[in-house]
Amino acid sequence: MPLLLLVFWEAVCRAGMVSPIMLPSPTAIVLKWGEWLLSGELLIDVVGSMGRVVGGFLIGAGLALPLGLFMGASPRIYEYCNPIIQVLRPIPPIAWIPMSILWFGLGNPPAIFLISLGAFFPVLMNTIAGVQNVDSIYLRASLNLGAGKGIMFRRVILPAATPYILAGVRIGIGTAFIVVIVSEMIAVNNGLGYRILEAREFMWSDKIIAGMITIGLLGLAIDQLMNRLNNYLLRWHRGLDS
Repeated sequence: MPLLLLVFWEAVCRAGMVSPIMLPSPTAIVLKWGEWLLSGELLIDVVGSMGRVVGGFLIGAGLALPLGLFMGASPRIYEYCNPIIQVLRPIPPIAWIPMSILWFGLGNPPAIFLISLGAFFPVLMNTIAGVQNVDSIYLRASLNLGAGKGIMFRRVILPAATPYILAGVRIGIGTAFIVVIVSEMIAVNNGLGYRILEAREFMWSDKIIAGMITIGLLGLAIDQLMNRLNNYLLRWHRGLDS
């Protein structure tokens, strides 16, 4: 089906049934993508976008993970923190763009701030859910075997919550990748989002679609990498031998 769709798309464009500005042919998109790649600009943009994603994700997840563990393990901390978390969580990162520019100006800092927000809440909520949903049988068994709170947390609660945490990490990094494209259209002067916005200004629709395909391929690669990491780290949980 993908091949037939591409053939049909190319045929429609070559027949002149649509304007090349409205919908360029696959051949034109590939040629533009190759030109973008050979110029070295594409590599710079990919590195810039990925650097922001990694930096923002590490900050967001690095703050969310310990907070989620504490909130999940302590009902008192959960009571104190949950109201403000539930107020802030529904606010999309895009809504923070004006404030991020006011606070951080232009460039990488506001983009990294927005990406951190995008990654923070998925990791936080999944971590809380993972800790709170540990099977009570594991907790009672560890208590019967004489485990203290520290050992129970390290050897029982944390491993049992790991599947939830990794699911949150997978969602968080996907959200971070979405937010980086939006933030690059606002606050920076390189990256895939910036190039797509630039191409729109000049009506280079072939470059717009080339950028979109590049984003899709990078997203697929990231998701596959996270899936392999999950399978490796959760071998004990899923009964996998390799």
